[in-house]
Amino acid sequence: MSVALRLSAFLVPLVAFAIWGGSYQPATATMVQDSADEIEDLAQIDLPPLPAWANDPLPDFTRYRDTTEKKAAFFSFIYPRVVLANARILLQRHYLIALSEQQSLKPEEATWLSRQAERLRVDADIVAGNPALFNALKRRLDIVPPSLILAQAANESAWGTSRFARQGNNLFGQWCFSDGCGLVPKRRVDGANHEVAAFDSPYGSIRAYIQNLNRHASYKPLREIRKKERERAMFPTGLKLAAGLVSYSERGKAYVREIRHMIDYNNLSYYDSQYTLSIGYDPDSEALMETATAGESALMPGNINKGG
Repeated sequence: MSVALRLSAFLVPLVAFAIWGGSYQPATATMVQDSADEIEDLAQIDLPPLPAWANDPLPDFTRYRDTTEKKAAFFSFIYPRVVLANARILLQRHYLIALSEQQSLKPEEATWLSRQAERLRVDADIVAGNPALFNALKRRLDIVPPSLILAQAANESAWGTSRFARQGNNLFGQWCFSDGCGLVPKRRVDGANHEVAAFDSPYGSIRAYIQNLNRHASYKPLREIRKKERERAMFPTGLKLAAGLVSYSERGKAYVREIRHMIDYNNLSYYDSQYTLSIGYDPDSEALMETATAGESALMPGNINKGG
């Protein structure tokens, strides 16, 4: 997609704001990932192949001299990948809910549940009619709103210009712990063995980030907020879920305030509203399948047929 088209689609929510972040310093993320190559293995069971564009590398955002133009290009690149990741999660959530309504499970269904429970770190017996298992998976197998992902991606990657973003497609500072799994931080303290994970594409980083929020014990507060919003039939906005990120950074509540400020200052709630207007709060499986296999331009705000 051309830069001109990206700007026309995404400049509207940005033009009212002044330049922010000239003295930006990324937060110190405490978010930890087990392995850079496990992200989609279990997550893609029974899902269609990823569209080819999802594997595109990160553009060179260092070439932008105008901050507003850089922000527009950054958000327009990240947003369709967020929509794609969320659609694929919701397809699995639909399948999970269908299984929870059955009286018995086929062997392959029990296997699928077991693998999801392992991936999302749920400790429960795999038996039909077990509310604890299904309720735990429902809390974890769910979306993250675009505004939160866009704000954290911009914050943690310095708008896509950090070393880890440029060399490892890592937008969120995820760590890994096997030798050679990523990039060694230049200021890593003596005795530490972590690396900053490297991904084949920015989409892989987005998928890993969502998986971390969905399964790590540190983000249980975020998942509880999201669950309560679902119970109220409300979309879980980034401003609300940000309250569950106290453990994401050593800066704690100050980091939460910074992310909320970024959402407000850059009008990122616009993308939450466009997301719900385009695909609906709870789209049906047919609409989700179209989204999960769509072209990149089709996932821009306003271009998705609402389902459900």
